Parts: sequence; structure tokens; C-alpha cells
Amino acid sequence: MTNRIKTLLSLSAILLSSFSLTSQAETIRIAIDGSFAPFAIVDNSGVLSGFDVDIANALCQQMQADCKIVSQPWDGMIPGLRVKKFDAIISSMSITEERSKVVDFSEKYYSNSLVLLGAKERQFDTSDAGLQGLTIGAYRATVSSQYLEDNYSGDVDIKLYDTQENAYLDMKSGRIDLLVSDKFPAYDWLQSADGQDYEFKGSDIDIQDQIAIAVRKGSALKQAFSDAISAIVANGQYAEINRRYFPFSIY
Repeated sequence: MTNRIKTLLSLSAILLSSFSLTSQAETIRIAIDGSFAPFAIVDNSGVLSGFDVDIANALCQQMQADCKIVSQPWDGMIPGLRVKKFDAIISSMSITEERSKVVDFSEKYYSNSLVLLGAKERQFDTSDAGLQGLTIGAYRATVSSQYLEDNYSGDVDIKLYDTQENAYLDMKSGRIDLLVSDKFPAYDWLQSADGQDYEFKGSDIDIQDQIAIAVRKGSALKQAFSDAISAIVANGQYAEINRRYFPFSIY
């Protein structure tokens, strides 16, 4: 079989897959946690906005799909997906071995690293030995909290929070010495008035973290979203959304 025929068959398969999805009457329900600026925030009227919201809308447009975005607290994300409360999670969710046992993931739509945040007025030794005895916080049920528990349990006092905002508040009040966070929401917070007295401490923590869309096991949406991600990266729409939030690429 020639490469030309293989390419035509591959394109036909993608088009048929897309048609089968978009021709369905059912709406694709997408869950997003609205407490993770700048990826998602909820305004006073309850409207969601942010990077994840813009990406979700762009992907639905690319797929020519009817989508409904719903706000969902982080702790209930995977359970809600599995009981068909919604059909996909586009909420800065990291691909992990544990999650991959119960959900399928699309191709990545951005890459992430972790950072330590602390007050500018305080100096910290961020080596393993230097962190011992400190109180360090993280957003519960995230790769940040998992990193803390896997590497520093018993060596530091770990405090976990139900939202990123509550973690920031406790750091500002002095209840924790440092905060472990995804780099990009932390970067966004440091640009705000609340974050002016804080900074990154030490080097980025590279955990080879990739962020993707979660769907139910065996769902055709896995490939549909993966194809749509590739398409918006190729046509420049992804870069346009990226520029709204960051002066550097996060892909």
C-alpha cells in the first residue's frame, strides 16, 4: 500500500470518527474546576473563564461539537466522570499512572513543572535537608500534593488545601512556610497584587508532567480530542490562546 493511500485512509478514518461524534444529538458535557486561575476562574455571576475554558471552546469548535461546560469541584472530578455526570474533564489534569487505571487521557495540551513559593523577605535552603522541619502546603489531590507526600512525608509538616486560593491565603497568613504548586498558576498569582511579596524559591521541579483531557475508558472522545488538539496547535489557534495568559509557550 502506498503512502498516499495510507494517508487518504487515515484522513477518512478521522473524518468518519468526527462525523460520528458531531452527528449525535447528545451534548458533550465538559467539567472544569473554577478555582485554578488563570486556567479557570468563576466570576460573581457564576460564569467560568480562563485558559482551560478557552481551550475547551476551541476544541469543541474544531470538532464541530455541541458542548456544555460545567463547574465541578476538583475532588469530585473523576468520580463524576465515571458515573456519567459529564463526558470529559478539561481542567489541567495531569496524566498519572493511578488515574490512567480508571480513565483514558487524550494527547497532552500543555506541559507542567512544579515550583516552591515563599515570601521574598525569607531565605530558604531548598535542598532536602534544608526543607526538613518546615510547614509546606499544596492543593489536595494534585501532583503537587502527591510530590510532597511521596518525597517529604515525615520530614516536613504537610498541609493540604481544598483550593489553590486557600493555600495562598494560608501562606500569606504565615501558617505555612512554603507552597508547592504547578508553575503556571503560581506565575499568574505572582503577577497579582496579592503575590507581590512572594517569589519562586529554588529551581523548577521537573516531574515530566503532561496535562491532558480525561474521558471514560473506551470513549471515542479520547481520539476526537487528541485530533482536535493537534489541529489547533497546527492552525495557530492554540498559540493565540496561549498568548492571552502567558508571555511564553506552555505547550
